[in-house]
Amino acid sequence: MRASRLLSILLLLQTRGQMTAQELAAELDVSLRTIYRDVESLGAAGVPVSADRGPAGGYRLVEGYRTRLTGLTRDEAQTLFFAGIPNAAAALGLGTVLATAQLKLLAALPPELRARAGRIRERFHLDAPGWFQEADESPHLAAIADAVWNQRAIRVRYQRAGRAGERTRTLEPLGLVLKSGAWYLAAAVAGQIRAYRVARILELETLPDHVERPADFDLATFWQAWCERFERGLYHGEAVVRLSPRARELLPYLSNPTVARAAEASAEPPDADGWTRVTIPIESIEHAAGDLLRLGAGAEVLSPPELRERMAETARALAETYGVSGDVRHVHAV
Repeated sequence: MRASRLLSILLLLQTRGQMTAQELAAELDVSLRTIYRDVESLGAAGVPVSADRGPAGGYRLVEGYRTRLTGLTRDEAQTLFFAGIPNAAAALGLGTVLATAQLKLLAALPPELRARAGRIRERFHLDAPGWFQEADESPHLAAIADAVWNQRAIRVRYQRAGRAGERTRTLEPLGLVLKSGAWYLAAAVAGQIRAYRVARILELETLPDHVERPADFDLATFWQAWCERFERGLYHGEAVVRLSPRARELLPYLSNPTVARAAEASAEPPDADGWTRVTIPIESIEHAAGDLLRLGAGAEVLSPPELRERMAETARALAETYGVSGDVRHVHAV
């Protein structure tokens, strides 16, 4: 651990130039005393580290000195695939390894390319979680990642989705997917490959059993097919709706892509008032009513009758709440 830290200090000074002890301590998450001791050790090992005192001072390498000790370890090389998603690497327990790997790469680059790589990091950033939602809390994520990597079976107790109760199962982990701030585990169980939301795993035990990965398994292909099946499985009916021009414009922003695509694919020519008749998939009457109410008076449900009545009931309740008298149909459409 200390040898790795000494190398990190050397590479930091080589790539960034002069740095204060405070900056080095913050970068490596150690105390100032540790930095002082490590710098002394580097000097004793023959590394020409110069210390400049004063407010503008700090440590730096003697002009012209450059180390070639930048070979990547196996773990560091593997983590480079997480270079664009450092938060995900940290969640998997690989944050420090990734930082060291990136530092070694920068140190190996000539100054011009090093500056260009730095500009890219300053100008592009990937933020995985979706809007208006927190990333999942996944306390077992690092253990699952270890099991995936080392091909070990796991026994988990997890909360079942959409239904009460828990279940205990033995899984053969095959891969992890991060989608909108939520981690999912692709795992084989009883001869089938399924996806499990990692945040729902309540307990986990790593087993000694070795997992043989199917030769034809491709994580990206599996995930795309699973997402398509999941989306199709959500919808159990259809609704015919009239949309005002403004509501049709807002629909892609206020509903999920599956509904928006279905609306555009089924859209009939606008009527004399500019309203368009569309057919959209719905999960349930209650869920559809909640989604369509976002469009206000710009959406009129034509069928099914149960959904139309639910919308009318909600409109009447709103009129009573806000003290609106008369026919609630006379409301300005969005």
